[in-house]
Amino acid sequence: MDFPTLATFFSGVSFIFYGAGCLTTSHMKSEFIRYGYDRQRVLTGYLQLLGAMGLLIGYWTSPWLAFGAALGLGLMMVFGFGVRLKIKDGFWASSPAFLYAVLNLYLSVHYGSIL
Repeated sequence: MDFPTLATFFSGVSFIFYGAGCLTTSHMKSEFIRYGYDRQRVLTGYLQLLGAMGLLIGYWTSPWLAFGAALGLGLMMVFGFGVRLKIKDGFWASSPAFLYAVLNLYLSVHYGSIL
C-alpha cells in the first residue's frame, strides 16, 4: 500500500471517530466550551464526518471529491491548531491538529496533482 492510500484511510477513519465524538461525547462538549466555540461543535462534527466520507468515497470514485475533502479537513485543522495555540495549550497539546493539518494538506496536493 502506498503512502497516499494509507494516509487517506488513516485520515478518513480518524475523522469518522472525531466527528462522531464531537457530536456525542461529553468530553468534546466540554472541550469546545474550553475553546470558546461551543456553538460550532455540532457543525464541526458534521463537517468532520462529511470530510471523512469525502476522502473515503473520493478515493474510489473521484479525485475531485477526495481533493475537496482533504483540503477542507486540512484547513479545518489549521484553524484548530490556531485555536489550541490561542488558548495557550502549547505545541505538544496542539500537535495532533498540526499533524492532521499537514497530512490533509499533503493529500490535497496529492489528489490535486491527479486532476
